[in-house]
Amino acid sequence: MREVVVTDFVRTPRGKATPRGGLAHLSATDLVVHLMRALPERTGLDPAAVEDVALGCASQIGEQGANTARTAALLAGWGSGAGGVMVNRFCASGIDAVTSTAARLRSGDLDVAVAGGVESVSRVPIFSDGGPLWTDPRTIQDVGSVHMGIAADLCATIAGHTRAELEMYAVGTHSKAAAAWARGAFDRSVVRPAGPDGEPGLASDENIRPETTLESLAALPPAFAGLGESGQDAIALAANPIVDRIEHLHTVGTSPAMADATALLVLASREGAAAAGLRPRARVLAAASAAVDPVIMLTAGQTAVEKVLRRAGLQPEEIDVFEFAEAFSSLCLTFREDLGLQPGQLNPNGGTMAMGHAF
Repeated sequence: MREVVVTDFVRTPRGKATPRGGLAHLSATDLVVHLMRALPERTGLDPAAVEDVALGCASQIGEQGANTARTAALLAGWGSGAGGVMVNRFCASGIDAVTSTAARLRSGDLDVAVAGGVESVSRVPIFSDGGPLWTDPRTIQDVGSVHMGIAADLCATIAGHTRAELEMYAVGTHSKAAAAWARGAFDRSVVRPAGPDGEPGLASDENIRPETTLESLAALPPAFAGLGESGQDAIALAANPIVDRIEHLHTVGTSPAMADATALLVLASREGAAAAGLRPRARVLAAASAAVDPVIMLTAGQTAVEKVLRRAGLQPEEIDVFEFAEAFSSLCLTFREDLGLQPGQLNPNGGTMAMGHAF
């Protein structure tokens, strides 16, 4: 099996997923084309060397349908030699596009490829594909399909987290994200798109609120109590009778902010990188996926980490930094507790609660 390397990475800033958001004037295809046109100049990549483009996207409908990866490669002027494939693993769509591409590189099926993710939530809202998990009553009942916020509140209830603990974590992630931008942590990778008027557009992640305080978060109402009362609490409790009620603790301030964005990685085998004149910046050692109870749904990260560390022959104490998708505060606290991590090991540059969740 061949060694897989990452030679470069680019992303857009993350815009608020609202009609007035900083990237709402750009379609998902526009966002990807923007990065594809920037890659050769910023990284020295020859598009002719790219054999395939894999993109994660959670809502592949409308503007995000019909294989955005292939369409964007053609519109970016990459020629007809780069294929395209789309991946949907909901919130893990982008990372799964990367790991599945790495597996193909490791096996020898590819030499050089581009992988990443794209989502324009402001233009193609989540749940707009109308899948049975959120539209068919029988499927919802039989599977136990509930909103992620209900699952997050259930996780917090089971773990015994307090609202103050959730809000303390949220304040920290906004503070870390603002500090990371201030010290230029993302300057090398961010490619600023044009605004609606053609002038330079959004310059940084739009959802970050460095002014967030415990006092401001404490004033927010619970975000998911109404959903719970509509019958979703009953579904969740029937599947998890270890608690007799769900404490609705998460607010919009301790939940992920939806965002529009795209990101691309250049991946290659060690041999492919050398042949294409690309300098490796990182190695892909191992990957793993995991699934848990569909009602809890949000705690599979720990299981996946345990699996991938085992495959890589590593222990948690050998890892300096863990990056974890900050879907909700309770998940981050549970992840940190389950793996025995110190606060400084987890998301040192902030996470999706501050920067925005773009899938």
